[in-house]
Amino acid sequence: MSFDKVARRQRIRYRIRKVVKGTAEKPRLAVFRSNTGIYAQLIDDVKGVTLVAASTQDADLRGKKITKTEQAALVGKKIAEKALAAGITEVAFDRGGFLYHGRVKALADGAREGGLKF
Repeated sequence: MSFDKVARRQRIRYRIRKVVKGTAEKPRLAVFRSNTGIYAQLIDDVKGVTLVAASTQDADLRGKKITKTEQAALVGKKIAEKALAAGITEVAFDRGGFLYHGRVKALADGAREGGLKF
């Protein structure tokens, strides 16, 4: 059994995915955090399609001189804005094996501020 960080996160991720499922009415808000950015997608697992996506790589967020946590909050607000435009108000949060802390928490709080219900 491997005890490196990636394998640990993967085990946690699979455990979360057993429970959290996305549908067209209540898609899964999947979060991925890299060293440089943060990415969020609303996924319909029944059809296997991404409905809405936002990240720090988007044109309006790229190059801003703010902290990573502030960037995550902006991505959360952006995904909420896009979701509401697509008629989605309720989501199932999938932290992707990351701890609910720091940037992941900031993204979730930003999405809630933007009007999404978890």
